Amino acid sequence: MAVTRDTITIDRERIATLTERETERLNEATKGSGEMFARAARHLAAGVASSYQVREPWPIYLERGAGPKVWDVDGNEMYDFHNGFGSMVQGHAHPAIGHAIRERYSLGTHFAAPTEDAIVVGDELARRWGLPKWRYTNSGSESTMDAIRIARAFTGRDDVLKIFGSYHGHHDTVMVSIGVEYDKIGDHDHPVSLPYGGGIPQSTVDHVFAVHFNDADSMERRIAELDAEGRKPACVIMEPAMMNLGVVLPEPGYLEAVRDITARHGIVLIFDEVKTGLTVAPGGATDKYGVLPDMVTLAKALGGGLPSGAIGMSEELAAIVEDGTVYQVGTYNGNPLGMAATRANLFEVLTAEGYVHLDHLNDRLLSGCEAVIEKYHLPGYAVGIGSKGCVTFATTKIIDYETFKAQQDAAIADLAWLYNMNRGIFMTPGREEEWTLSVTHTDEAVDAYVQVFDEMAADLTT
Repeated sequence: MAVTRDTITIDRERIATLTERETERLNEATKGSGEMFARAARHLAAGVASSYQVREPWPIYLERGAGPKVWDVDGNEMYDFHNGFGSMVQGHAHPAIGHAIRERYSLGTHFAAPTEDAIVVGDELARRWGLPKWRYTNSGSESTMDAIRIARAFTGRDDVLKIFGSYHGHHDTVMVSIGVEYDKIGDHDHPVSLPYGGGIPQSTVDHVFAVHFNDADSMERRIAELDAEGRKPACVIMEPAMMNLGVVLPEPGYLEAVRDITARHGIVLIFDEVKTGLTVAPGGATDKYGVLPDMVTLAKALGGGLPSGAIGMSEELAAIVEDGTVYQVGTYNGNPLGMAATRANLFEVLTAEGYVHLDHLNDRLLSGCEAVIEKYHLPGYAVGIGSKGCVTFATTKIIDYETFKAQQDAAIADLAWLYNMNRGIFMTPGREEEWTLSVTHTDEAVDAYVQVFDEMAADLTT
């Protein structure tokens, strides 16, 4: 990954002109979405089911998906590199998952009682992650919420240490130190704890501390300071590779150092693999990097398009769930439809051959984007792992939230989204997101993505 090269300075007026042109083009092509938004806004708050679906002047409403493609309500056909914020690494309407759901449906869809599929899935997750005990949830937020509760009960401590800028779901404890403006981050060794939006009690925020990614020394110093104050954290929760700043990979030795630090201090290490789990390797980043946490949280790609989540844990942590100290509960946990879909996903879709295909596609996509960057001397670099990747528009390597906010060019990232949407590439909006490939993507889809990037680069530099 080259990050030091001769680059040109992109004219800001040119970016603004192209952004205006591309916005008008997208709005003209999605008038059906505009009409649907008018209907939706009557009873859906902001016309959507989640605030992350909001877009001005209207969201893009989708109608259907098949394999690597989606179609919006205006009939626009697009290769899907969004894939449900990384959930659909299987591709849309995969026949193996559809068959499993149909077979299960005829046998009953929900009992709030255990089924055999849940056992088989647990066995396979234990094999892939190397953690012996598992429980199920219905989302990434539930997984991280329950994992933190278990860690607090196990240690008898209340405070939580997280990575500054990381997103771990929408429950109060983890809605801290996300999306902070650069000039409000604070001192590097003592970044601020701020709520992410309204409705989060200050008393909750006061239990959460943050350190920057890829800085194990800073983490150790912060833990020592908190310990001296009688506030040793119950857990460190972190993504082993950050996936909400584009893609930020761990520097060599970083994860090993974090594992050592948390073990020596008696702090539960939680790898949040909601985004990396099943998308970067058969056993996620835990498998990819060979560092075993005390707990891992999964969701997104797990259920093959159905809302499913899971928590993996050591025998010691599981003991306080098994003895009733912690109530890890949920009416839909281990739902039969979700477990049937997950079983098919693990054994028939996300196989060893599937990961070879994903690695091939991502390597080709990364090298293609790097070639465009070199050709036009753009300020940026391509980075990725497994099915995940992005082009980071920065002249120096992004290693944490601090460097991301200081270096990443948001205007070019926003323009790239518009170019993709207008040329048949469905992508996650904003500079924080990355692409996700599916096992149904092809070289043709990769070529289409690179061609769009080349077109934008040419327009920016002429």
